[in-house]
Amino acid sequence: MCYVVVELGNFEKHKVSKQQKQSNPLLKGLHESIFYRKLEHGVGSYPIMLWWSPLTGENGRLGQCGEETCFFTINRTYYQSPMTKAILFYGTDFNIDSLPLPRKPYHEWALFHEESPKNNYKLFHPPTITLFNHTATFSRHSHLPLTSQYLEDLQTLLSLEYFVPIQKKNVLRKKLAPIVYVQSDCDPPSDRDTYIQELMKYIRVDSYGECLHNRDLPTQINNPSFMDDIQFYHILAQYKFILAFENAVCEDYITEKLWRPLKLGTVPIYYGATNIKDWLPSNKSIIIVESFSHPRELAEFIKQLDRNDSFYMEYLEWKVQGQINNKNLIHAIKDRTWGVQDVTQDNYIDAFECMVCRRVWDNIRLLRKGLQPKQWKADSTHLSCPAPKPFSLFAEGSSKTSMRELWRPSFEQSKKEAKALRLLVNRNSNFTSQEFWNIVFKY
Repeated sequence: MCYVVVELGNFEKHKVSKQQKQSNPLLKGLHESIFYRKLEHGVGSYPIMLWWSPLTGENGRLGQCGEETCFFTINRTYYQSPMTKAILFYGTDFNIDSLPLPRKPYHEWALFHEESPKNNYKLFHPPTITLFNHTATFSRHSHLPLTSQYLEDLQTLLSLEYFVPIQKKNVLRKKLAPIVYVQSDCDPPSDRDTYIQELMKYIRVDSYGECLHNRDLPTQINNPSFMDDIQFYHILAQYKFILAFENAVCEDYITEKLWRPLKLGTVPIYYGATNIKDWLPSNKSIIIVESFSHPRELAEFIKQLDRNDSFYMEYLEWKVQGQINNKNLIHAIKDRTWGVQDVTQDNYIDAFECMVCRRVWDNIRLLRKGLQPKQWKADSTHLSCPAPKPFSLFAEGSSKTSMRELWRPSFEQSKKEAKALRLLVNRNSNFTSQEFWNIVFKY
């Protein structure tokens, strides 16, 4: 048997989202130097939250979470402190090379992972995800759901700032294709490029990114760093349709690929979350790829919309009238305890830290009263995706790359990695990479 000896996280450059960069947890709480000065006055009684992944980059901060206070740090020397109550992990950086073992009975593990499975597939299997007591993931079932992480607010969806009237779009159609595609992450697990390559046989698509490239952006914004540039938005808004294909197909995994076209006033042609209807501003706001048996059928439908203004505008009626009728989406945005690109609110890392801090304090108080602490534990619904399923309709002329062929066997191997990891963590002692891989190869 041939084993794919590789961890999926190695294929994705480690990254911190724009939201995290713009709203740094350092903006609140006390810095480590102040903390040390106050140690002399008894603040050493605060529980320690140790970031095992250096996501925040903070050596120490005494953070306030409502009425609760915890000390947050990336300094691993605190691991031995009896006041360290929780170990925080960032999913993309979670690997088998360095784990806080042996795990002490009072150590709770917390996982923050907003990314798709391609970053670290072994997290998406029950043996691994159930190692954690607290979770913040894109799944609505996690303890702190991040499903709406790419949507600033409801008003942004309704904004007409970039909206191009249908009459002007029809004029622009003389030089533009009806559909635009912008993607430079080629051949991901969703196999989107295979489908889109076939779609291009039946309808024009302007592709500005590296994947299936056939049209150039203006020189001044021809760079991935300009994907949120106003000029780039104005270009996309001129099109009637945008191909919005996620890099992985998982329930609740929804990115800017959906929200961007909705904000701009174009119609997304969507492929991704199978439960996407639960999150749409209106029942008629996107075109779902799975509704069509073949790209040829999808292309014919798009051509009908392109020729019929009233038919096309039905998909933008919710925006023109300023109405979002999806109560699930409304509540998800209004009820969340964090904001997106909003300096008046905590960001989702702050919210994650404070969720764990408060839970730790709740259990400290229960123990002080002689009561049993509450047991928090993740289950398989907190982070789960099916195996990658490449499109099999198009044997001839399809995109065939080493990455495209790697996703399914890598997913299957990650199941073995998850089982091996669980076995070794349950043993509760340090282990080597060699031990880990030896067990993986035995499954």
